[in-house]
Amino acid sequence: MALSIDYTNMFLPGAVTDADWEFAAGRFRAAHAAVMARVARGDLGFVDLPEDAALLRQTTDFVQRAGDRWEDVVILGIGGSALGPIALRTALRPHAWNTLSREERGGKPRLTVLDNVDPETIDAVMSRLHLERALFVVISKSGGTAETMAQYLIIRAALDERFGDRAKEHLVFVTDPAKGSLRPIATKEGIAALDIPPNVGGRFSVLTPVGVLPAALIGIDAGQLLAGAADMRRRCAGDDLAGNPAGTFALLQWLADDRHGKHNHVLMPYADPLRDFAAWFVQLWAESLGKVRKDGTHVGPTPIAALGTTDQHAQVQLFMEGPADKTITFVEVAGRTALGPIPKLYADVPDLAYLGGHSLGELLDAERRATAGALARRGRPNMTITLDAVDAWHVGALIFLLELATAYAGALYDIDAFDQPGVELGKQFTYAILGRPGSDAARAEWDQLPKPDPRRRV
Repeated sequence: MALSIDYTNMFLPGAVTDADWEFAAGRFRAAHAAVMARVARGDLGFVDLPEDAALLRQTTDFVQRAGDRWEDVVILGIGGSALGPIALRTALRPHAWNTLSREERGGKPRLTVLDNVDPETIDAVMSRLHLERALFVVISKSGGTAETMAQYLIIRAALDERFGDRAKEHLVFVTDPAKGSLRPIATKEGIAALDIPPNVGGRFSVLTPVGVLPAALIGIDAGQLLAGAADMRRRCAGDDLAGNPAGTFALLQWLADDRHGKHNHVLMPYADPLRDFAAWFVQLWAESLGKVRKDGTHVGPTPIAALGTTDQHAQVQLFMEGPADKTITFVEVAGRTALGPIPKLYADVPDLAYLGGHSLGELLDAERRATAGALARRGRPNMTITLDAVDAWHVGALIFLLELATAYAGALYDIDAFDQPGVELGKQFTYAILGRPGSDAARAEWDQLPKPDPRRRV
């Protein structure tokens, strides 16, 4: 079992140089020290999750009690509370999991994630569920997330109408151990509740019950997820770049952005099971690193999700010949070149004949290598993360790699990667529009905004 990074193609004319790398090694040591100091203070709880046996036991105990009762597990959550579980389902369950029969799913439930408040989606999901066999996982650390709480109120009313006092049996909360709105409800009403540690933020929470509980309910090996993450934590313990994959990833991306104008960072898996990890990475990188420094400087790369080979026919034209402002990180899975043998047919048709005798896995790998080479030939920096397999261990390692790289990048950019002040004003305006108590100041600010001008409407 292994995960490695080949960053040869990051060292190109107009991109990262050997001098950059030598200079930045000292900068990384300082960043590593800053992150480890915060870990020692107990600020960055995500680093400790791989060895948190008690937290894992909350999940395994709940799953054992649940047995085979549920046909559907429905997550009510948004942001990291949704993107992480979606990525795990896509990566570690058979393709189109929710369309498979119960027998094909090995008796495990479907997993639906309600990550928005579009009423048509909510109505469609509720209309097809058999509530008797449905478990709703309500994920909100604060219990104040407007979207998730609105979903909960709708679901709770439906459960109360159908089951009365037994409605609580169809609910489990994933929330702060002591604070917020959900914990006292759980205590008062006897609803099962699992913990999000207070020092773990939403986009870093996939290895808490936020992601691990839904994963375990649908048959993913939660212990192996954490084992892979623990291995990556050990590999990243030191401040020597030669042995620290997360540090290498963070430093290269920071250098490319800060010194060479590569302000857009593409994550492009060449494996369908990893397609939703690109979306998870987008939130992780964007919400963590898009910040204003204390000196007023706006920083942060723009993450972009892509999928090979699909996006070779969509975005790669831009990557190749558009503005030279991007890095591309490919994710490949080793050992698949023999999969999907292509029959030898149409020997007299050159456009088909050459494919015969090869395989889909070989074609996918050839296209990845060709795209990486073509980008390098055009001076477009790229690197490749290689996983030996798409299994729980390697996915856990990949999660921890990218989370810790984000923490390092925050220190390199000299910002706090663990807050999100940029989304707060929009929240406050939403509260004001809906009349939430305590929103008077936001309402006054909202009322000062320009009103729609009919002259500026077409």
